[in-house]
Amino acid sequence: MQDRVKTFENVRNFRDFGGYQGADGASVRKGVLFRSAQFGEASEADMAALETYRIKVQADLRRPDERERHGHRWPVQGVTVLSSALGTAAQAPHVRFLSEVAVDAPKARGWMVDYYREAPFKPQHVETFSDWFSALADLDEGDAAVVNCAAGKDRTGILCALTHHILGVDRDTIFADYELTNEAANVADRLPEMARMFNQHIGKDYPDEVYHPFVGVSAEFLHGALESMSERAGSVDAYLTDTLGVGAEAQAKLRARYLV
Repeated sequence: MQDRVKTFENVRNFRDFGGYQGADGASVRKGVLFRSAQFGEASEADMAALETYRIKVQADLRRPDERERHGHRWPVQGVTVLSSALGTAAQAPHVRFLSEVAVDAPKARGWMVDYYREAPFKPQHVETFSDWFSALADLDEGDAAVVNCAAGKDRTGILCALTHHILGVDRDTIFADYELTNEAANVADRLPEMARMFNQHIGKDYPDEVYHPFVGVSAEFLHGALESMSERAGSVDAYLTDTLGVGAEAQAKLRARYLV
């Protein structure tokens, strides 16, 4: 974890998701595929550190209202930003859910599973997911790319899992990398304070466990996304080909580029 997770002052959950074994015994390249939470509060030291990673492509999966609210401290000039103008919401969907109904921990987990099942087919995600794979295929040798959303765990987790799938990373490893968010983002220590802030914001008094799905991750969430792809598209591979337009030729190009 220490080699994979990079420490910043004001950027959370930034980590390298390369280095795993991929197809045909090859390894996914290190130092070129990164995932992160948003960069709106990046410090000057964070900005300098980010420069060292030679990131030239950013897939920003936040909604337009999230991008406006949290800002764009990074990236800087020379970074191609992939994002969608679709999906604007007056209020974050999970905040609206927590505000409108009486919620316990099972209901919170169920809501998140439902979110994951819908997320791969939301037009804004289809757009940016597809653009991500096109940009990766054309990235210059030695340059890197990063995918982020607000917390770098849900939308980001789905896209990183798809990237790993294309590169032949086995399912157990895909889930282990996904669940690494709980350690990388220090969820156990942060949860009580996040729960207090949530409760204050929405005027509730929910126990900490209600908020875990919105602060950390659980394997059942990503299972929901992958199962939904298989049910609605036929398989994860069919989802990549038919929904995202990333066919066999494009996937082979990505494997040639990112496996060593």
